[in-house]
Amino acid sequence: MTVNLSKGQRVSLEKQGGGTLSKVRMGLGWDAVKKRGLFGSKSQSIDLDASALLFDASGRLVDQIWFQQLDSKDGSVHHTGDNRTGAGEGDDESIQVDLAHVPAQISTLVFTVNSFTGQTFSQIENAHCRLLDETSADAEIAKYNLTGSGAHTAQIMAKLSRDGSGWTMTALGIPATGRTFHDLLPALAGQL
Repeated sequence: MTVNLSKGQRVSLEKQGGGTLSKVRMGLGWDAVKKRGLFGSKSQSIDLDASALLFDASGRLVDQIWFQQLDSKDGSVHHTGDNRTGAGEGDDESIQVDLAHVPAQISTLVFTVNSFTGQTFSQIENAHCRLLDETSADAEIAKYNLTGSGAHTAQIMAKLSRDGSGWTMTALGIPATGRTFHDLLPALAGQL
């Protein structure tokens, strides 16, 4: 059962039959708006980049997973690779998280998306992030449509927070500006 999230909404990551999820995948999908010209419309390539940032309880960045570092230092988080165009159906970039093996010092994982090529979100359509249960044939748990088209070039999408012995997902949808996750760190203040 999928929960369509709105900005600020939270969803527990407990399995329907009890227990907590152990392996999840955050998928990011998008399409470039076709440019209209004198001779019709043409496709453009937009390079969005998904990143996962791992923070400890004091809000200190411990590790980052992005197109230049596809695996966390401990191996619990894996980026499946960089898509530079958004072409194709479904998720264009994915980040897999083995929640059972995320180090105990990590209290929050934040997922971000940046337009590396600098196009604004007004040039992007059908953008979404979604969380899937990798142990149940990629069953979709939650989906957040990245609707807020505008002049921003990045978005702080969602976060996973430790909640007792399990995890909770919160849709953030915070517009920001920047080509990589480094540019978003000031905007993350107060969100952890």
